[in-house]
Amino acid sequence: MPKKQINRLKVVLAEQGRTNKWLAEELNKNETTVSRWCTNEAQPSLETFAKIAQKLNVRLTSLFNDESNY
Repeated sequence: MPKKQINRLKVVLAEQGRTNKWLAEELNKNETTVSRWCTNEAQPSLETFAKIAQKLNVRLTSLFNDESNY
């Protein structure tokens, strides 16, 4: 069964020319943790998603795939 792509972190970071390392440093998180978020192996908390949206200056909803994709 294919892994569900719940978030769009990898895409949004790429669109802004940002890296996992940059995001990890901004959030004071381990790079491995951010990498797992970007590959949808794990998901950050909603509070962390809100912080990410703020750091990237995007709407919170832009970090998620449309549920119709499931």
